[in-house]
Amino acid sequence: MRGLRDWDQCAGGIVGQPEIKVMKRIRNVEVCIEATVTRHGTVIGPAMTSLVGYPELTPYRGAWCGNDVWRGALPPAQTRAAREMVAKLGDVLSREGYRGYFEVDLLHDLDADELYLGEVNPRLSGASPMTNLTTEAYADMPLFLFHLLEYMDVDYELDIEAINSRWERGYGEDEVWGQLIMSETSPDLELFTATPRTGMWRLNHDGRVSFARQGNDWATMLDESEAFYMRVAAPGDLRCEGAQLGVLVTRGHLQTDDYQLTERGRRWIDGLKAQFASTPLTPAAPIVSRLVARA
Repeated sequence: MRGLRDWDQCAGGIVGQPEIKVMKRIRNVEVCIEATVTRHGTVIGPAMTSLVGYPELTPYRGAWCGNDVWRGALPPAQTRAAREMVAKLGDVLSREGYRGYFEVDLLHDLDADELYLGEVNPRLSGASPMTNLTTEAYADMPLFLFHLLEYMDVDYELDIEAINSRWERGYGEDEVWGQLIMSETSPDLELFTATPRTGMWRLNHDGRVSFARQGNDWATMLDESEAFYMRVAAPGDLRCEGAQLGVLVTRGHLQTDDYQLTERGRRWIDGLKAQFASTPLTPAAPIVSRLVARA
């Protein structure tokens, strides 16, 4: 709200309300950190930046559509501050009786270099595959296994400070992973007749993508020209605005330093979208449910 004109446009929905929330508008990037509350304390995973609102990936402004995870997601001072915030949230959840996995969204003010709490999700999240993919997860153990330990009838000891110290320092200096959450952006209503299959795909020099091989072990990716794609939309499913198409995971950044899609990210999106085919719905055409289509 910049002045009287902005106020006049929205005053009708504000005046007379028993309570209103006033927030400062900031130029920010969303940073995600996941953690697990255990009986010994809170184990905190690595920080990652979010991809938000890219029209190539989602029809919704402000919608989450991917992540980049690497050691430089935040400057060192902000990394320490962010992890302290997550640890305090874990302490609060623990006092309330909560155990297990949770995810925190922080807003990094790019102008003031401040961190603000966005939201807390007491569950697994769309960022969980990335958290459990990093070198830290392989060097110690995936964060999700700490969650499982809390729900197994076993006694165990854990040096929380040592684990968190190692994870804050990191293991893979140059390790970068990215994921894209692809949704349908067209308003047309159709039926899918072909969609890319789950497995390893390759980005060719001409910008086209091709299926490389079956597999789901992301560690087998040779380089940034390969990616794992998980099919969500299958032939026979309804193609409609906002429907999730699939998830792509690859090595390297998918977002630039000034928060735009990388050229390689755009090529992956364009190449995979070219693998989809659909037919328009007509009044006489039945809509085949996913269950029937895959039976």
